Amino acid sequence: MITLDRVSLRRGSFALREISLHVERGEYLFLLGPSGSGKTLLLETVAGIHPDATGQVVVRGRDMTGEPPEGRRVALVYQDYALFPHLTVRENVAFGPRMRGADTGPAVDRLLDRFGLTPLADRYPDRLSGGERQRVALARALATEPDILLLDEPFSAVDPELRSRYLREMRALQREQGLTVLQVSHSRDEAFALASRVAVMDSGRILQTGTLEEVFRHPSSRDTARIAGIENLVEGMVIGTAGQVAEILLPGGSRVQARANVTATATVTVCIPAAEIRLVPGGACARDGATVIPGTITGLMAGEHTTLVELDCGFPLTARVPSADLPALSLAVGDPVSACIPAGAVHVIPKGDEG
Repeated sequence: MITLDRVSLRRGSFALREISLHVERGEYLFLLGPSGSGKTLLLETVAGIHPDATGQVVVRGRDMTGEPPEGRRVALVYQDYALFPHLTVRENVAFGPRMRGADTGPAVDRLLDRFGLTPLADRYPDRLSGGERQRVALARALATEPDILLLDEPFSAVDPELRSRYLREMRALQREQGLTVLQVSHSRDEAFALASRVAVMDSGRILQTGTLEEVFRHPSSRDTARIAGIENLVEGMVIGTAGQVAEILLPGGSRVQARANVTATATVTVCIPAAEIRLVPGGACARDGATVIPGTITGLMAGEHTTLVELDCGFPLTARVPSADLPALSLAVGDPVSACIPAGAVHVIPKGDEG
């Protein structure tokens, strides 16, 4: 549906660098990366806003390189909404169908209801919150019945208590209408709720493209692991191998085993998701094959559903503990604990792939 072949674009000191990417028909692909990584610029390049981009952009099997935005027939929703200030919510949503001479009644009413906008239908944009304006912009784009939708952080301003509802609605709409969606986001939660695949971006290039499992559990580089949100990236040395299993020495003398295609004495990055670590105060792990690393609690940071527990294990280690488990654990700064890491939770990145 969308194919980019070695697309490059320079803006001042920043550049998109020979980006190649393919989005299948009906796929929901996320562009995930930090601010300033080029995600929005890439979205605009697909939409045809930057005619000086080099490389090839193919949409629906047709070479659109150099084609203006109106010739590409894609819907682009910006993070800053770009609503018509002189039109009401209903008029904004109905604008696209009305310009085509289509009946704007029932379809617009369904979108207003779906995104919780019916009570706001007669309001003007200056009387809406940021999250409400974001929902209007998304409904307006969907009212044109596009088959390709480009979204720039469409839920960033939506209230947390409403976000899960609209994520469900967006996923249902995408499936019902067979939309091909390319969405920019910083959010892992949104990616897990919506994405078929994820492309990780940094500094104007794509680091890795893959399924949620591939990107978040098996990142190809240290930078990808960092952007994917893996909390523990620990440098270690391979001290032995047996088949596809490597034994790795960590700072402070602890050892961990993991499946990895590495050689003895190689330096590697060991990736350990904080949520995979189970803490046992002064005890041993009951799970067969789990790695046990002794440590001391150095900090506790409470959240709504989980608490981050920082440990000194001869190296910094962070565990994410469900809040419901905290009373039974009675954790306190200075307490000794065992960090239990189940077999299969550890991913290893060879030194040459750490960039």
